[in-house]
Amino acid sequence: MNPLTLMANAASRSLSTMFPGFFGTAKHDHYKDFGFPTNPQFGQFYDMYRRNSLARAAVNKTILKSWQDTPFLQEYQRDGAGPQGKRKQAETRREKEIRERFSDLRVWQQLAEADRRSMVGKYAGVILRLADSKRFMDPVDTVPGGLDGLVEVIPAWEGQLTVSEWDTDERSDGYGHPKMFQFQEASVDEGKAQPRAFQIHPDRVVIWSDDGTVNCSSAIEPGLNDLMTIEKIVGAGGEGFWKNAKASPVLEIDKDAKVETMAKAMGVPVSELADKMDEQVNDWQRGFDAMLMLQGMKATALQITLPSPEHFFSIAVQSFAASFLMPVKILVGMQTGERASTEDAQEWAQTNKARRADRVIPNIMGLVRRLEHFTILPERDWFISWTDLTESSMGEKIDRVGKMAETNAKMQATGERVFTGDEMRAAVDLEPLTPAQKALLKPEAEETDDGQADDKTDPSKDDAE
Repeated sequence: MNPLTLMANAASRSLSTMFPGFFGTAKHDHYKDFGFPTNPQFGQFYDMYRRNSLARAAVNKTILKSWQDTPFLQEYQRDGAGPQGKRKQAETRREKEIRERFSDLRVWQQLAEADRRSMVGKYAGVILRLADSKRFMDPVDTVPGGLDGLVEVIPAWEGQLTVSEWDTDERSDGYGHPKMFQFQEASVDEGKAQPRAFQIHPDRVVIWSDDGTVNCSSAIEPGLNDLMTIEKIVGAGGEGFWKNAKASPVLEIDKDAKVETMAKAMGVPVSELADKMDEQVNDWQRGFDAMLMLQGMKATALQITLPSPEHFFSIAVQSFAASFLMPVKILVGMQTGERASTEDAQEWAQTNKARRADRVIPNIMGLVRRLEHFTILPERDWFISWTDLTESSMGEKIDRVGKMAETNAKMQATGERVFTGDEMRAAVDLEPLTPAQKALLKPEAEETDDGQADDKTDPSKDDAE
């Protein structure tokens, strides 16, 4: 080969070593370079949720906002939230029974917990314990006793509820879906006194996830690299501060020092000199008033200089917050300004309102349909009534009424009234006044155009009008 070609190839290899990836070589595996897992599993997400404060805050704040109040199951849709709706329509007998039974079994709280667990793992399970005198592994036909047929609702982590058998029969209606689950309570809750373990039929399990299957992803996964980066920054900063505060001295022996003389002065043989020096340094580090006696040595402190971590920490936090569609101020609780905080709160409410509609309510309705199939609930066009997360507070509503009154006052010269009293009452969720209530609010006497008092409370005059 031409010597010039050999020299060029050698130079290219040298530059490729110095600048990897720049000269057309294979790209780096950044996950491997930075220590990020390439295929994270439930255990890593669960550990991150348990030990990382930001991961826990992101999951818990999402759940607390989405479930900030309790929903109601209604036989038909009403105007407003609550068991009776904004217009105080009567709660039906069956709705009352459902509300009381769900309250006794803490159904809504257990569903909120399943929602929380589904954010940590790829999915979570809602296990139904039924009064049908069958084992968990048996399919369900119908359950006698109506609402009393539902005995318990058990939320399960992904790590506790795994698919033990898949339906591989192409002729089956459940082809490609789980045919049997395995529940191992102790696989996550190791400290539980009596952990449960059993095979469970899919009839008795409602999968809680984005699409109702086990093939989803953890909400923590997109921000897992950021969380690991945050742990590195926090850990390195804390370790660096600790090492600086508790730095061992570096002992420099003078070139003219004699080891035998030093050992004799310390009262130990030469072979034990190093151990004696370690002991002396340890004694010196234990107390601020201790003295470090050296002979023929010079002690200097080894300082570690660390850059300020706030900037690097802030970048990772912002990236992780973006993975949850969560404003940073909501995640870490910073309040830099009233306007900014209000806008963040409004955006966060909108995000969780959409999350309710796309994820939470469909999963709740999946449970409702299952209970209908078991005849625990009658077949109805059931409706989930829930307070609007974006609804204004009472203070904001009152401010709005005040502005409506100011508008009426400004338009008084034109003789036009923009807002009626009923519209202003509706703005604060109050019913229109009845004629009797309006009569009570009228002044006892009003002056007419000729200056004479006109008694508006006289029933005969009201009739004449």
